Amino acid sequence: MTVPSFISVTSRAVSILDPNVDTDQIVPARFLKTTTKDGLAAALFHDWRGRPGFPLDDARFAGRSILIAGPNFGCGSSREHAPWALMAWGFRAIIAPSFADIFRSNALGNGLVTAALSAEAYHDLVTHASSDPEITVDLEALEVRWPDGRASFTVDPFRRKLLLDGVDELGFLLSLERDIAQYEYQASRGDR
Repeated sequence: MTVPSFISVTSRAVSILDPNVDTDQIVPARFLKTTTKDGLAAALFHDWRGRPGFPLDDARFAGRSILIAGPNFGCGSSREHAPWALMAWGFRAIIAPSFADIFRSNALGNGLVTAALSAEAYHDLVTHASSDPEITVDLEALEVRWPDGRASFTVDPFRRKLLLDGVDELGFLLSLERDIAQYEYQASRGDR
């Protein structure tokens, strides 16, 4: 199976810096009736829409593919709908000081890169983001770059390979089908 491959993305960012944004805020539970990704862009932060100054309501932010989020982004229940909705809106990468573990795993498994920066680098990025510069999230180099700044981030090496190759875990296993068949053949003959 495939996921969107990811090497790097360069975009201006959308900033939603609230701490502890949970998955029910990202996609309210009433939108979880679907098992497809259809229509989830409209559900993204549905209950926050209409708040004064909320960036997803502002046409100037349409088409941006990087989200700068607050600490502990994606906490709460485990739901793949959260990364699905973020990607349906157009995000390809999220930068934050920290992510909830299950959200991070779900995001990476669906082709959405999560870049956790040190507190100092995050503060510098947020300060520079107020001038609306282009930001690059580079998975190949494991680096976030902005004018006058850069910071490294980590991604599990196996997840990184899958994203760079544009394949999920099942696709990776299927790519080994020939090797597995050869091993089984040799094992059945006692040629281990």
